Amino acid sequence: MTSVASETLRRYRAHLGKGRAALAELLGGEAEVASSGAWVHTDTGRKLLNCGGYGVLIMGSRHPRVVEEVTVQLATHPVSTRLFLEPSMGRAAEVLTSVVPDGLTKVHFANSGTEAVEAAVKMARSKGKRKLISAHGGYHGKTLGALSLTAKDTFQRPFQPLLPDVSHVAYGDADAVRAELSASPGECCVVLEPVQGEAGVVIPPSGYLKEISALCQEFGAFFVLDEIQTGMGRLGSWWGADAESITPDVLLTGKALGGGLLPVSAAVATEDAYSEFDRDPFLHTSTFSGSPLGMAAVIGAIAAVQEDGLVERARHLGAELLPELRNVVTRVLGDHVRDVRGEGLLIGLEFATPDVPTLLMVDLVAEGVVANHSLNEGHVLRFTPPAVLTGSDVAFLLDAVERAATKVARWCD
Repeated sequence: MTSVASETLRRYRAHLGKGRAALAELLGGEAEVASSGAWVHTDTGRKLLNCGGYGVLIMGSRHPRVVEEVTVQLATHPVSTRLFLEPSMGRAAEVLTSVVPDGLTKVHFANSGTEAVEAAVKMARSKGKRKLISAHGGYHGKTLGALSLTAKDTFQRPFQPLLPDVSHVAYGDADAVRAELSASPGECCVVLEPVQGEAGVVIPPSGYLKEISALCQEFGAFFVLDEIQTGMGRLGSWWGADAESITPDVLLTGKALGGGLLPVSAAVATEDAYSEFDRDPFLHTSTFSGSPLGMAAVIGAIAAVQEDGLVERARHLGAELLPELRNVVTRVLGDHVRDVRGEGLLIGLEFATPDVPTLLMVDLVAEGVVANHSLNEGHVLRFTPPAVLTGSDVAFLLDAVERAATKVARWCD
């Protein structure tokens, strides 16, 4: 272990948490010190293909278009007074509303996904929707309001009681949503993801979102579509909403919205959903909401996706990678593999043997690839690669997966 890694590990143990230090040691105890495009560099001089990042890096790290916008803003006006008109926030809002579904015209910017969820819940409550409905396996953040929607006992138990009047239904079951809505017509807010990432890349039946949207209209419910992980091209479309041509009351975006440079999120709403926020600018505020630096990142990120054709690239890369990954892991690990599934560049490998995902993640790091576990489903290892992968990057990834899977197979035997 280098002096950089050992000193960082000491500081983690002392100040950031022993659990985080233990995870770093499990993965080899290296420190990440630089990144560019699809690659991350460590203190040991190693270079790893970053297929992790929890969905943040759809355009890779330090994309030139994002860096350019942020650099100019940093050199001129990084933090605003929050009192005057600030041009970058107006530009970012206009650019963002130009790429979301029609009818979503109002934007509340925030700094993290969970903050965007909280804003959406408050919009719903401003409309009298006090009963919340989300899905088992869903992940919407860990602040207390958002955690009430995140149906994972491990995360909820230490912090109860949470928000009252929250129901969790089976994901993909529109009839279960109908039953909840019909029991409390006019009082509900439904919060769902188009694909459940942290549940292990769970893809609902075709037509599910359209049916949920229709049910919300039928029963006077407020519909929030959480696209914090799935949006900005991750699924091979700008938004999961696009696949079924729906417009929710609020669409949430984050992660990739900051261009892999800065933490930015947003709740993008219809005029009606946003009306109370529109009326009183101090009703829901945050000091760094809509910061000029963050807004520059948003402008650069959307430009990068458009100019580089990253939505189409994600769709084509996903269509190439999914069968290749399925072929490799099933050939090498056989009955230990339960399923390989994905949409665009959100790909999950589900294993029947509990320890296999962790072992594979560790061995992948040793082979030069970063992947992610799934917070709500320990049997699934996730790949969220950037849409900037080259042909040689794809070949490197597949070779590394085969080598790592071969090591795991030996352990299983």
